[in-house]
Amino acid sequence: MRTQKIQEKQSPSKKIRKGDSVVVITGNDRGRVGIVKNCDGERVIVHGINVRKKHVKPTQNSPKGRIVDMERPIHVSNVKICVDEERGVKLKVRTNEDGQRHYVYNNGDEEVVYRSVKKPK
Repeated sequence: MRTQKIQEKQSPSKKIRKGDSVVVITGNDRGRVGIVKNCDGERVIVHGINVRKKHVKPTQNSPKGRIVDMERPIHVSNVKICVDEERGVKLKVRTNEDGQRHYVYNNGDEEVVYRSVKKPK
């Protein structure tokens, strides 16, 4: 009998969304801050981070061809939510008295609400 490879569906990161400010914690761009442009599964594209050059073939619009700078995706485990200039924080889920769930982070001794867990409609 042949064993079949089971492909696990990648679940998107719930804590990092499009438009969030993040700081890169590992890799060549460590310490740089950017805005999330796109989330796709376990990978995110951050504006100005992990930029690579792509050589484009000649077309009718550009007969000489060209070199394009592209942002490539990085794994969500390599970024943290950024609340201040370059300070990454760890988000935790807390439930308030009304039963609503929020992401919070520690700012010294107090917990500060970052946003609601549910996406706005």
